[in-house]
Parts: sequence; structure tokens; C-alpha cells
Amino acid sequence: MTSFDTIVNRYGTNSIKFDFAAERGKPNGLLPLWVADMDFSAPQEVLTDIQHAVAHGVFGYSEPKGDYYNAVTQWFATRFNYHVSANEIVLSPGVVFALAQIVRALTAPTDAVLIQTPVYYPFYSVIQENNRQLVTNPLVYVDGKYTIDFDDFEQKIINNKVKLFILCSPHNPVGRVWTRQELERLNEICTQHNVIIVSDEIHCDFVWSGHSHTCFGTLNENAIVATAPSKTFNLAGLQASNIFVKNADLRTKLKTEIHRSGYDQLNTLALVSCQSAYTKGALWLNELRTYLEGNISLVKDFLSIRLPEIKLIETQATYLLWLDFAAYQLTQAELDRKIIHDAKLWLNSGTMFGAEGEGFQRINIASPQSVIEQALQQLEQAFK
Repeated sequence: MTSFDTIVNRYGTNSIKFDFAAERGKPNGLLPLWVADMDFSAPQEVLTDIQHAVAHGVFGYSEPKGDYYNAVTQWFATRFNYHVSANEIVLSPGVVFALAQIVRALTAPTDAVLIQTPVYYPFYSVIQENNRQLVTNPLVYVDGKYTIDFDDFEQKIINNKVKLFILCSPHNPVGRVWTRQELERLNEICTQHNVIIVSDEIHCDFVWSGHSHTCFGTLNENAIVATAPSKTFNLAGLQASNIFVKNADLRTKLKTEIHRSGYDQLNTLALVSCQSAYTKGALWLNELRTYLEGNISLVKDFLSIRLPEIKLIETQATYLLWLDFAAYQLTQAELDRKIIHDAKLWLNSGTMFGAEGEGFQRINIASPQSVIEQALQQLEQAFK
């Protein structure tokens, strides 16, 4: 059994999370719980396979063969009843890279692309920095829960002639697992108005008890589904993602755009780690999920008893918790300063995810329990 209580020293490893406070305008000495990687070692089985590849000593150009594709397709078939074939997988070094290429491949400059805010901040950049029109369908926040305004969603599509919709499922940062009924309604609207759907499902393996993830590809074979082992197995730095594109025309356009970028083969160790993780990592993931649910319960109980003014939005998925500080009536700048200088924590400011994040902070709880306890104590000292 893996000990997730072990603290792994990540300082001095070129970790963005730990080693770049000064470069990112933060004071030294903050407890970092921001960027979405985990403070746990990857599964030992994966490490062993990587070590074998390293011991071989040759890192030439590599491409995946059948065993790689079997590992990926079996994972999604078994867990999400989503069946894809090897030729329907487009390889990418990361989901964000893939989203940018999808925007470029399937829309033209000034075309409208719709997202649901507050949302993972690279969604904004892949649209705006590629000279596309950003259209937002803000989620509705009532009584501590987020829902979709379907009337606004459809009207925005009509008014702006939206060509592409990027869905975050499960949603980062608000932690929603969209129900099948909600996804079906989105699909109906997009189909009626000929909107291409791209579903970023990178967090799909972290859906918590009482909820289940519906892969959008099971509702619409023309949808593009973006996945990666990076969040699930803490492999982000190795850079591998698998984009499922069943529609042959869309797949050809995407592959052509990727080829234009000069991108070719995946990192050799990325191929090894991805195949190994999807083949051998299930037991480790089960243990990790149990541990993370324990951390979520720890945060929930601590806040409800000792800091009830801070509202934890019901988290249905991901190890990224969305905290509502509205009761303190602070501006975002004031809240950020208090988190940094009084609580001495490095979290994600809510407005990184859009204007709708005003008064919120995102905290990453994928760390040993003792670290989360320390963070909560520092939060209490700052806000009591």
C-alpha cells in the first residue's frame, strides 16, 4: 500500500509549484497549494518501467505501438463505457496544446468560441491569443452550487454565431460533475446550431462518491474528447495526452494543424509512463482516491467548525477545492494580500478563472494530510 502521508521534498527540482515564488512575484516562505499537480510520487510500477527505459540508455525517436493504444482505449472503455479505436486517437504533449490546435484547426480568425465561466484560465488564452472571439456563458451560482443557464447558452450561440464550444467536464475550478441530463441538453443545443463540441475531461478519474462521469463522446460521436494521464497519475511534466476524435474530417484537420506546428513524436518516457499507468496504475489510483476524499472531508469539517465564514463549494470532482470568502467583504486584491501575507499560503486567486471568481480562492488538496492541516491552521490564524 502506498503511503501518501510521506512528504516528498520538491524544492530544488525546478518545480513550478515550489521553486518559482520570486519569478512569479510571490514572497518566499509561502506554503504552495496552487498549481494542479500532486505532491505524491507516481505509482511505483510506473517508476519501475521508466527506470527500465532509462537504464536502456537510448532516447531516440519513438512512436507508440499497439500496446500503448490498447492501454488507453481499455481504460476508457472499462471505466467510462467510451469505446475508441487506435486510429481515432490524436497524440499531443498536453491538453492545452491540443485545445489551441483545435481552435486553430476548426475555426477561422474572429470566429466565436464559447466557454462557461469561471473556468480553467488557459481556455481564455487559447481563444484570445489565436484571434478568436471569446464568448462566455457564466455559470449560475446559487446557494453554494453552480448550474448552467441553458437559455443564455443558446442565445449566446445564436447572437455570436458560435462555431466551437469548449466544455470543462468535470469542471475546474467549481468541482461540478455534469449530469447526463445537463450534458444531453448542451448537446441538443450545439447540434441544433452546428457547434463543434470539445470536452476537456482531464479530471475524469477524480469523481467522488455519489457521482459518476459521463464521457461526452458517448452522447455525440462528433464531439472531441481531450484526456491525459497527467492529473490522474501525477505525470504532467512528462507531457502526454490522448485526444479522441472519431469524426474523420475533424481528425484530419486537427492532425494537419498539429503538423503545421512542427510537432511530431511524443517524449519517449511519456509513452512509457502513459502505457504503464493505464496498464498497472488502477490499484494505486483507488488508494489515492480514498486518501484525497479524506483530505476533502478534513477541509470540510475544519471550515464548518472553525472557519464557517469560508464556504467550501460542494466538490463533486477534482482535487481542487473552490472556496468562497464573500462573507469577509474583501476586494479580490485585499483577499489575495491576506492569503499571501497573513495566511502565508500560495493559492489561486479566484479572478484567474474569470470575473465570476471574485471573492474566491482555489486550493489544491493533493498533498499529505499533515500539509493540508498546516494550511488550514495558517488560514485560521489569518481569518479568525
